Amino acid sequence: MYQYNERDRSNLSARSVIFQRQLARHLEGKVSDDDFRPVRLQQGLYIQKHAPMLRIAIPYGMVSAKQLLALADVADRYDKDYCHITTRQNIQFNWLALNEIPQVLTRLAEADLHSIQTSGNCIRNITSDPFAGVVEDELIDPRPYCELIRQWSLGHPEFAFLPRKFKISITGSKKDRAIIQAHDIGLRLVLNAQNETGFQVLVGGGLGRTPVIGSVLSLFIAEADILDYLTSILRVYNQYGRRDNKYKARIKILVKAIGVDKFRAQVEQELINVQRYSKPLTPDQIKSYAVHFKQPEYDCISEHKLMQFSLDLLHESVEFNNWYQRNTQAHKVPGYRSVTVSLKDHSNAPGDIKSQQLQTMADLSEVYSFGVARTTHEQNIVLADVRIDQLNSLWHQLDALNLASPNIGTINDMICCPGLDFCSLANTQSIPVAKAIQTVFSDMDYVFDIGDLTLNISGCMNACAHHHLANIGILGVDKKGQQFFQISLGGQKGNNTTIGKILGPAFKAAEVPEVIEKIIQLYLSRRADTEAESESFIETISRVGIKYFKEGVYGHAH
Repeated sequence: MYQYNERDRSNLSARSVIFQRQLARHLEGKVSDDDFRPVRLQQGLYIQKHAPMLRIAIPYGMVSAKQLLALADVADRYDKDYCHITTRQNIQFNWLALNEIPQVLTRLAEADLHSIQTSGNCIRNITSDPFAGVVEDELIDPRPYCELIRQWSLGHPEFAFLPRKFKISITGSKKDRAIIQAHDIGLRLVLNAQNETGFQVLVGGGLGRTPVIGSVLSLFIAEADILDYLTSILRVYNQYGRRDNKYKARIKILVKAIGVDKFRAQVEQELINVQRYSKPLTPDQIKSYAVHFKQPEYDCISEHKLMQFSLDLLHESVEFNNWYQRNTQAHKVPGYRSVTVSLKDHSNAPGDIKSQQLQTMADLSEVYSFGVARTTHEQNIVLADVRIDQLNSLWHQLDALNLASPNIGTINDMICCPGLDFCSLANTQSIPVAKAIQTVFSDMDYVFDIGDLTLNISGCMNACAHHHLANIGILGVDKKGQQFFQISLGGQKGNNTTIGKILGPAFKAAEVPEVIEKIIQLYLSRRADTEAESESFIETISRVGIKYFKEGVYGHAH
């Protein structure tokens, strides 16, 4: 992963000192709440319902053992002994004291961590595929380009105060695990007919109050020109994006209003202006980023050992085999697997991890995965490079920490926002609903029979849990001071990202688990089964249509 140099640390230190002075002036009453708000948001600091929340940047999800230890230390010393992984691959602390923020930032900076541009109307954390660099279907490793764009965007003076927040995601694989179609800018690494590296560029995607799937802006932008092209997009948005209405300020509204063709013409005209004063990236510049993402020194696993492992699987416990099937996936290097550590244990809120678990994860990453872990959009953690003959040992250690639930990709692997328990923007609680659903689906044999299914819960229209993109989406809505929940079906992410459709009128919180169970029963009664495999939930939805589920849940009268 990228290693900070002295210039990086000097810049980080300077910005930290400036913010700490601003915070001190605010605490002394010299800077009002309104004046301090844009400053603290650029630093990832929120004033939440019960306590300040600080969001820590985890660029494209990569985090070192040293950084995990620093996060654990902050959780233990300054928070309530845990932190939370977000759908943007960041880390949040929900219970910090405002006057202790300087100490927290200082401790994090010792591990090259910061909270800059994790909020505010600026370019947020760059996200990517959590399996980048190791997955079999990868065409080009996106991580060097993530780092290139991270450094370009961090502290960019021209784009510090955009009309609204701005999110960029990058993938380099055939299968999109970075959800590029639901971002302000989505980038897919491609090769042209001359085998040259470049980007397909999508623009205007996003969720929230107005969910939109992004449009293709360009089929190929050469890697040497990508920063100029991004600059051109941001300049057009900065000039023409609405600032009079925050609900209509995102780039998706601008693209939709003028059309993608006109937007493209404006970007191409601006590109001419940008390139008058800039130079294309050189191969040496691009290599300077790629050098930080060299392939680790993998062990050569013999064919005999590979065969022996396959035979040993037949004699392993059912528990280990379930975990192996659900929580590990193929690696591009023979003899290795990528392991997803589930943070969806029933005793904790989805995405929460305790300080002791973080400390042990740091140790496990050193022993099993070259000292690096990755956070995921699904609020889990990945150890990307585990030798197959070490999987059983890793599983035992994870199991002792309650981190070995074999539920990845199942209904229990739900994405959930903090909701009204923490967030002042939320309409409803999310965590109690998630726990109630997990209780209904506590029988893992039943969960395995249901198969692949995504379920996301958002406590308000900001859609922090991306409920629009879930097979089953749950949205909290306020009705005259009472909490209700709207259900949507048929959403999905990936190469065919789709916005779910609302099933019908909202339900009370106590009704939601029963409704979800009813939906699952309707699916199981209609799915097409063969000897080889069963039809997935999203496949059944696509085949039979949402009307069948609506009638089954509400009755024919609706």
